[in-house]
Amino acid sequence: MIRKPLLVLALALSAGLGAPAIHIAAADDITVEHPWSRATAANAPNGAAFMVIHNAGTSPDRLVSASTGRAERVELHTHRMEDGVMKMRQVETIDIPAGGEAELKPGGLHVMFFGLKGALSEGETFPLELTFQNGGTRTVEVTVMKAGTRMAMMGGGHGGGHGGNDGEGKHTHGDK
Repeated sequence: MIRKPLLVLALALSAGLGAPAIHIAAADDITVEHPWSRATAANAPNGAAFMVIHNAGTSPDRLVSASTGRAERVELHTHRMEDGVMKMRQVETIDIPAGGEAELKPGGLHVMFFGLKGALSEGETFPLELTFQNGGTRTVEVTVMKAGTRMAMMGGGHGGGHGGNDGEGKHTHGDK
């Protein structure tokens, strides 16, 4: 008599009584702080973007892809030590823990651009589309910083360092 329990479940769900207990990260749960890139030489074939991705939700999420019109191909990457040599490797996703963050920074996780369609020039901005497994897709404006810039030089980690913040040192550059 499996039909009766299924009928009861279907009626409960249609009445709104059986909402799933699993919370999936909503777009509002994901925020992107200070997306930036380094300026490149005119003939540089590649570049990268860095940022901090926050997840205010109660469920984890993942960055699954990124895209921009400024490059032929965009991949998610990390650096790993292999046989005593630091090597850059593609990763399928970047985890953003519930109530936590993922820091994309030089020497660690980052968004890699291959086949740049022109130099990334200091002071310019460009759109970068980020797609999350549960949190949807959002476009952020990446600010191009001076070549050689490292996040630690820009205010010690999360925000700070140049104009355009919200008064608390957070740079949101179109993440909502």
